[in-house]
Amino acid sequence: MRIGELAGRADVSTRALRYYEEQGLLESGRTVSGQRVYPESAVDRVRLIQELYTAGLSSRLIVTLLPAIDARRIDPELLRRLVGERAAIEAKLAGLQAAARRLDLLIDLATHPDTTSCPASLEQGVAQPV
Repeated sequence: MRIGELAGRADVSTRALRYYEEQGLLESGRTVSGQRVYPESAVDRVRLIQELYTAGLSSRLIVTLLPAIDARRIDPELLRRLVGERAAIEAKLAGLQAAARRLDLLIDLATHPDTTSCPASLEQGVAQPV
């Protein structure tokens, strides 16, 4: 299939597909006139790449991970990297949850003003998760 068809079926831009090729994430053949052609399996590959990007992985890590996924075997070093990525996501998530609690406090203050006192910090009154 040609690049436009793959882009449509995988719901990505042709620019993204070219980028994936530049990064070594996706391979294509070429017609006599130089147009890219992809096998049917490229649709699933592009969807997998998109899922890995959505999970927060870099193209550098994805290019290392794809052969391991294909082989259904992840070596200990790659596993350590994935565990590290997971820990980084958890830390970001905790930060976002704390930011949401602070915004909740501001919204509460705005909708139910307390004229007798003003918090010295948004940390006051923000319950920490248990």
